[in-house]
Amino acid sequence: MLTEQLFESREDASAAAAEHIADCLKKALSEADRTSVVLSGGTTPVQCFDLLSRKQLDWNRVQLAMTDERWVPSDHPDSNEKLLRDSLQQNRAAGASVLSIYQGDLSVDERCDSLQKQLPKNNFACALLGMGADGHFASLFPDGDNLRIGLDRKSTRFYLPVRTAASPHPRVSMTLAALLKSDEILILIFGNEKRAVFERARAGDQSLPIAALLEQNDVSLTLYWAP
Repeated sequence: MLTEQLFESREDASAAAAEHIADCLKKALSEADRTSVVLSGGTTPVQCFDLLSRKQLDWNRVQLAMTDERWVPSDHPDSNEKLLRDSLQQNRAAGASVLSIYQGDLSVDERCDSLQKQLPKNNFACALLGMGADGHFASLFPDGDNLRIGLDRKSTRFYLPVRTAASPHPRVSMTLAALLKSDEILILIFGNEKRAVFERARAGDQSLPIAALLEQNDVSLTLYWAP
């Protein structure tokens, strides 16, 4: 089921998404000792992350996991981990832990295998996703070499190596099957171009990877959008 939350400003959409994530974390922490939340990279969620970092939560019991990562060191300007640490792991959220993806002594394929053992057994409190103008989410790109496995809802893989012409770096992406282990999924997108792409996917355009997410009925989805 998809719920739409439409806003006039990106600031308002970011604030509402941050509040929603905080509520999910509070609920999860009331039911378990620890919880994890899955978060996307890119510039779209930066303001949301800043607002979320100021929420009063027991952040020491929260793990921050990434939907995807470029295969670069965590201090590299293109690193999603760097973005997450700079924009979210600060203020009140400084005590949260981050599940690092990049590990320099392993190949990208080896690291994806080792990550299988590091994700929590319990569901994620929620996942925050973005979407590209080509309909990709996480790093599940239309031309990705592992797209079929990445979109397979029955897959036992959590993370996959991804190579795509859209990126100069190899990537690691969480699979759709792993993302569906979230109690809720939020999608934060801005602009009329991406809204048009989203509507195409919603109408069933299978050339857009996010269509596979929108057609599932196992996990509730909430769209946060602003022009």
